Parts: sequence; C-alpha cells; structure tokens
Amino acid sequence: MFRKLFGKEKPTEEILKAPVNGKVVSLEDVPDPVFSQKMMGDGVAIEPKDGQVVSPVEGEVIQVFPTKHAIGLKGKTGIEILIHIGLETVQMEGEGFETLVNQGDKVKVGDVLVRFDKNLIEEKATSSIIPIVLTNGDIIESVDHFETADAESGVTDLLKITVKN
Repeated sequence: MFRKLFGKEKPTEEILKAPVNGKVVSLEDVPDPVFSQKMMGDGVAIEPKDGQVVSPVEGEVIQVFPTKHAIGLKGKTGIEILIHIGLETVQMEGEGFETLVNQGDKVKVGDVLVRFDKNLIEEKATSSIIPIVLTNGDIIESVDHFETADAESGVTDLLKITVKN
C-alpha cells in the first residue's frame, strides 16, 4: 500500500536480451550437468560467434569472479543472472579474459561487460558455450523462452521473466 502511495511499484516483468552473438541452445543441451539439469536455475545458453559479453538487462553488477570467467547481474525486477563464459574455464585463472566492469557498477542493455579470447577457451577449456542462468528462482513466477536460433547481443529477446509480487 505505501509503495502505491509514495513510490514506484517495482516492475514484475523483465526481458533478458542476448549477452553474446551466437547460436541459441537449450540449457538442457549444455554438456555439463550443473547447467543441463538446472541445478543453479533456469536459463538458456549460447554458442558464441565472437569474444564479447554485453549486459542482457538494465541493472547492477553484483559479482565479478576473480578468474573473470563469470559475472553476476541483478535486474530491475530483482532477478539475478549468472553469465558463465565457457565450461571448465575457471582453471584458466583469468587468462584470455578482460573484465570491463566492477561489482556495484550500474549497467544498461548492451554495455560491454567482458571480452574473451574464444580460440584460447576452445583450446584450453571443455567448451566455449555460455550458459545464462537465473540463480534466484525463489522470486520467479514464470520464465518464457522466445523461439530463436541466432542471437544478436543486446538485441535478441531470449527470456521473459515474471517475478512474484
């Protein structure tokens, strides 16, 4: 009630855009059970065409992993998004990754977050596939997947997320 009287209502829907250019893949098809069995949450994955990750939402950077292989974001609805660059890339200890944001930074859709060497990842890691996972499923009411084969970073709609009131 007070929110209606004194402030803006928090949005309940959010569209997650593609954070990278590439081929959209079902999360169930990611060759890692942590992602494919949705142990961390629902989402989608992309086989990248190049080496740049942009913000898929307007929000805040909540975590930049020290090894630069993953980044956590919080959207305006409160959804938390993990973008994990490649599989078994933590062992690269940051080699081939350049982060362009820090924890606490505010970001808009399309802002560059990370640049990475796709060829180096394909050489040293299990896969270059990029899982994009919604990690706080307890606040999510529904996730609708847009049907799309190819993703353009910052442009293509991937998921429509509705959060609980």
